[in-house]
Amino acid sequence: MALPRPQKPKRSLRTRKNPKTITPVARAPRPARPARSITTPVTSQVQAAGEEENPDLLYGKQSVLSALQAQRSLNRVWIIDRLRYDPRFLTLLEAAKSNGAVIDVVDQKRLDQLTDGANHQGVAAQAAAHAYLELEELIELAQAKSSNPVILAADGIEDPHNLGALIRSAEALGLQGIVIPQRRAVGVTSTVSKVAAGAIEHLPVSRVVNLNQALERFKAAGFWIVGTQAQGGRPVFTVDLSGPLVVVVGSEGKGISLLTQRYCDHLISIPLDGKTESLNASVAGGIVLYEVVRQRLAKNIDLSQASRAQTLPAG
Repeated sequence: MALPRPQKPKRSLRTRKNPKTITPVARAPRPARPARSITTPVTSQVQAAGEEENPDLLYGKQSVLSALQAQRSLNRVWIIDRLRYDPRFLTLLEAAKSNGAVIDVVDQKRLDQLTDGANHQGVAAQAAAHAYLELEELIELAQAKSSNPVILAADGIEDPHNLGALIRSAEALGLQGIVIPQRRAVGVTSTVSKVAAGAIEHLPVSRVVNLNQALERFKAAGFWIVGTQAQGGRPVFTVDLSGPLVVVVGSEGKGISLLTQRYCDHLISIPLDGKTESLNASVAGGIVLYEVVRQRLAKNIDLSQASRAQTLPAG
């Protein structure tokens, strides 16, 4: 018969009289992991402040065609095979190529990537940054083109679609230029160029630091300043708009700033009969600009070839 195995005696825990103090060693902080670099499409490259999209990219048939016809300096053109030898593009592309532009025949997927999925219509181009005129140059150019020039001033337009639509209307109606502020307003970006449908290639643009000072300079040059208002202004068709003129259109929602209103000789409004209290900035601007043209046609005053007419009455 097997005898039971004897159990080991339990050890007693003894406390040391003078335990050694262990000082923990501080570890050096782990270096931060570097941020990953992500390549984004051309239209998504923005400045650190996030002000606006890359203004150098043009896309859409009309925008690129207008840039080619105006012999704008282009670095590269991306175009699908079907359009490369299209009669509308063929000669213009060869001329751009002879001036140093690189012509790349690509597929739709590549253009989708370049334009961040925008409606490119099979063609895009990288252009030199838009050339803005100095204010004095714009005034001299406008006065040289017409005895009764009309300039559009955009006060804080932040939506590129609105600015593009205003530029398109202004050029189509024969205006001599447009003024935009540098701060709190969109510049000439790829979206503006696309919405303007090529009009930006034919309408001089001046970008100024202080819009109110620019209006003062226009007054000194003989222009009258007319500002648009949603409510409270004189009906647009009751104001004489036949002289040298600057039409100020306000931003979406806010309208013209109170300070800028003080620099206007007249504040005008578009009478509305519906329940909608206001119009989109580009729509309102287009209506006012057409009223300018209508009055001049009624008085046989051409925007580009006219003798200097009587200026606006005060009050």
